[in-house]
Amino acid sequence: MNRWLDRLIRRTVRRGRLKVTWADGAVSEYGDGQGHSASMTFRDAATEGKVLRNPELAVGEAYMDGRIDFPDDTLLPFLLLTNDASREVQSLPLYKVVDRARFLTRRIAQYNSLARARGNVRRHYDLDGRMYRLFLDADMQYSCAYFDAPDADIEEAQWAKKRHLASKMALETGQRVLDIGSGWGGLGLFLGEHFDVDVTGVTLSTEQHGVSQQRAHELGLAKRVRFELQDYRTLDAQFDRIVSVGMFEHVGAYHYDEFFSSVKRLLKPDGVMMLHSIGRISPPGYTSPWIAKYIFPGGYIPSLSEVTTAVERAGLLVTDVEILRLHYAETLKAWRERFRAHWDEAAEIYDERFCRMWNFYLAGSEAAFRNGNMMVFQMQLARDRTALPQTRDYMFEAEQTLRRKLERPESVRLAGE
Repeated sequence: MNRWLDRLIRRTVRRGRLKVTWADGAVSEYGDGQGHSASMTFRDAATEGKVLRNPELAVGEAYMDGRIDFPDDTLLPFLLLTNDASREVQSLPLYKVVDRARFLTRRIAQYNSLARARGNVRRHYDLDGRMYRLFLDADMQYSCAYFDAPDADIEEAQWAKKRHLASKMALETGQRVLDIGSGWGGLGLFLGEHFDVDVTGVTLSTEQHGVSQQRAHELGLAKRVRFELQDYRTLDAQFDRIVSVGMFEHVGAYHYDEFFSSVKRLLKPDGVMMLHSIGRISPPGYTSPWIAKYIFPGGYIPSLSEVTTAVERAGLLVTDVEILRLHYAETLKAWRERFRAHWDEAAEIYDERFCRMWNFYLAGSEAAFRNGNMMVFQMQLARDRTALPQTRDYMFEAEQTLRRKLERPESVRLAGE
């Protein structure tokens, strides 16, 4: 047993129940027994020392390498339990020093030049497309779904998300729409198919770009829905509507002025933007070291205060904000269940270590939305305060119309299927 790590856990895990089996076979229990319950097993003494020195990075790495296990499928409860213990951790003097140092150096980690942004995207979004098909919905929506009914499954909830966003865009016939970070093309194709609009989607992922282009061609939408392998900062055109879903998390706090200045430049004077992004319900912070190293290099989850001040500096107007609290937790739960059901297939594409890494990522993300400091916001922006109707009724009316018109998700076919 590492006595220093034992003392740290005993001081910070006050609520819940954590059973730790140490590398020497000793067993310790922590917490008051009320709340989440988890078990953790160390396979070697060296790992105990690494966790003591840098728990935010070392726990995930050790799990990936099989040097830490969570018996009885208690990985998610462990992460929920550690979120409950976060206030105790943050009160430790050493943590305050480390926390401050990471905050002050985040500019380096979040420097996303044109070249570096493309490299960061390749690390995550250019993974083998077969792997994403194992756990995403049929339309390959890799962002928070919208569960507008208690019995909705992930397919219905992702359909509802596209419908929900479209209802806020106040789309009109003949408008030009830009999708920044267009993914595998699902939202752009949805808008092109169900609204008489011209859509341009931009992505930095060659994998996503190829799939999007082929889907547009196969659906007969290539004349009005096109996808470019291009950074939004290099565009030279103006659009009536801009939408960005799940891309803003990759911008980096020190590029927010650049992002919103670009949005203003790309929007027509009466244009409207819908921004859908993960946000934090706490003050500004920094990205988890493990997430930054293995999942989203260069990424950062913003606080609303960071976003709105950048919007103001760019001369844009915030015309509407909606906070989605638990929708992403349910989305991630569905993804993780699907991924685990296809674990062996994912291991054939990559390997066991990759599967453990991805499982830790999905479980940690779900925990962050269940009892951590994460949420999702949908922010509507405009250049002119008269660009939209005076009341929000148009959103509800449009959504009801779309719900009646598109009662259930259509069969969505991906390229090559």
